[in-house]
Amino acid sequence: QVQLVESGGGSVQAGGSLRVSCAVFGYTYNIYCLGWFRQAPGKEREGVANISIGPDTTAYADSVKGRFTISQDNAKNTLYLQMNSLKPEDTATYYCAASYDHNCRGGVDYWGRGTLVTISS
Repeated sequence: QVQLVESGGGSVQAGGSLRVSCAVFGYTYNIYCLGWFRQAPGKEREGVANISIGPDTTAYADSVKGRFTISQDNAKNTLYLQMNSLKPEDTATYYCAASYDHNCRGGVDYWGRGTLVTISS
């Protein structure tokens, strides 16, 4: 069983930066993919970024490329999402996700509870 606990959400003005974190607990030896999703009010949940553990390859949604960076600190068992040049349309609840899939193309096996990010114009 794996538990994911997000933190670091908050409110910032457009153009600002924010970093959200995800602490990963439990039996993680078969977890090969970590990622971030977000869900804005009235919209479906969408993938934002993911990282394949081991090769450390990353992938990003087109809407955040060049602005967001996903990273992990293995020593701290923590996943990060650094968000720069934030826009009002980035407002959403951000969810941490973990998967057994090696290529980050399968379904999510574990979800965090989310952290709210609000960007004001």
